[in-house]
Amino acid sequence: MIGHSKYNFVPRKVFFTKGVGQHRHKLRSFELALRDAGIQHQNLILVSSIFPPRCQILSKREGLLNLKPGNITFCVFATNSTNEKSRLIAASVGLAVPQDKDGYGYLSEYYGFGMSEERAGRHAEDLAASMLASSLGIDFDDNLAFESKEHIFKMSGKIIKTTNITQSAIGEQNEYWTTVFAGAVFIL
Repeated sequence: MIGHSKYNFVPRKVFFTKGVGQHRHKLRSFELALRDAGIQHQNLILVSSIFPPRCQILSKREGLLNLKPGNITFCVFATNSTNEKSRLIAASVGLAVPQDKDGYGYLSEYYGFGMSEERAGRHAEDLAASMLASSLGIDFDDNLAFESKEHIFKMSGKIIKTTNITQSAIGEQNEYWTTVFAGAVFIL
């Protein structure tokens, strides 16, 4: 039977986390960023951008209490790395939630170089809100600045909340990797 399964993979809870790691090996810097985020003991599966209807947002502390080492854990995440001294990097996940609690929202991943944490976060938020607005049939000019689109989105009464979690860092020294991580971690 299509659509029927004894397994339900629709997350009911989510939490947001971020971290940064530095090491001479890129993979270890990623692991240290996950450690800083508190999820180094998870087997992460990257999923696309749908925020499930009625998904409860937990604090990081509450969310971490729901995880066990070795869990297969679904998440939407962004990561970025550099081994260049003084290079600014950022990774961000944006969220847009509809007014209709039975409707789905959007998560977006964004990463960049040479941009502040605030700017990267606004980009991620803009992406999530624009995808949600498009799916809801809200008419807007995608070339407008986020602040202008945000006003249109909120005035429509169809989008209730946008937010982001962002991590930025500056490369510390040549030949050492700096990795940033930002993620929305789902709990089944």
